[in-house]
Amino acid sequence: MKILVLNCGSSSIKYQLFEMPENAVLAKGVVERIGEEQSQATQRSNGETLTMAEQIADHEQAMQAIERMLTHDEKGAISSLNEIDACGHRVVHGGETFTGSVICTDELESVIDAYSELAPLHNPANLTGIRAARKMLGNVPQVACFDTAFHQSIPKVAYLYALPYALYREHKIRRYGFHGTSHRYVAREAATYFDKHKYAVDLITCHLGNGCSMAAIKDGKSVDTSMGLTPLEGLVMGTRTGDLDSAIIFHLVRKGYKPEVLDKIFNKNSGLLGISELSNDVRDLEQKEKAGNESAKLALDIFAYRIKKYIGSYLAVLNGCHAIVFTGGIGENSVAMRRRILSDLGNMGIELDDRKNTRIVGKTGEIQSDKSRIKILVIPTDEEGAIARDTYALTMEDVLV
Repeated sequence: MKILVLNCGSSSIKYQLFEMPENAVLAKGVVERIGEEQSQATQRSNGETLTMAEQIADHEQAMQAIERMLTHDEKGAISSLNEIDACGHRVVHGGETFTGSVICTDELESVIDAYSELAPLHNPANLTGIRAARKMLGNVPQVACFDTAFHQSIPKVAYLYALPYALYREHKIRRYGFHGTSHRYVAREAATYFDKHKYAVDLITCHLGNGCSMAAIKDGKSVDTSMGLTPLEGLVMGTRTGDLDSAIIFHLVRKGYKPEVLDKIFNKNSGLLGISELSNDVRDLEQKEKAGNESAKLALDIFAYRIKKYIGSYLAVLNGCHAIVFTGGIGENSVAMRRRILSDLGNMGIELDDRKNTRIVGKTGEIQSDKSRIKILVIPTDEEGAIARDTYALTMEDVLV
């Protein structure tokens, strides 16, 4: 069974084609700069790289480009779109409605659209991708996999803000959390790694990339997470503020800043980029720090400090845990950042082994010392693979998620 997985952004579509149930990747690609004068498409399949440069006006044309690449005579993965049996989609916000992945229907599309006001940068693009795929693939089943679904197990004490309750009752203002597909994936992989049932592990999972979030996982279920109503809350990120005093907004409004300007500042111009005034990329900043740049060092220190604070708070929430799990581009690959985050935590039972840490880059492995009471695990995330498995499970009734 061949399953196409799509991750649609406002100006890009990332995709992977899987052979299920083997979970084998047949093709992996991305279409970028949709709507610009010169778009770029790249695909890797059967050890071959295929690139296209042309103007792609919208997501429908992007899907047509994906079709041409997947069915390319020499470097494609399939001969026809008729070989695709199902299509899975990443959808950022499912609100309180969805606790798992679901088959796409007209009614589902309406719900996704309704939640666009809570995720205006993501849900409209996700919905556009679903509609473009339905048009291209006809009656092939489409499945929506929600970033918020895994966090629906969070209790009220963790998801409610101390605002007038009417704001929750009338407008559903609450913590939802995101990166749920990634947190769920690494939690299940950690359980397998430790030879435990998926509902028998207590973990702190750290998804660290340009967007960052953490989750406290009790008995295999999310009980708290750092992102909130939107993906802005929580950790310092590449360009997002993370946690801040809400009164800053009122203060800046009185200074004459418009809401749309503040939205851009908090989401696009803050975080590592805002502090360093150099880059939103940890790799760039680590190089700048080595060259003696103090702004780069400060940005990295603040980034690590916020994560360390969340580790401490989640240890209190969980009353200890089996392991801390690092994933995402930074979590999987930055030896220096993991060292920065985990320094001076010995009295909490967390102690890094620097030699192990140096060896584990982009692969699964333990990096704690023999003295550490809590395991420290690196697990590369595979959100697309998780979406493919959900899609397969929902379209094959005899397969369990």
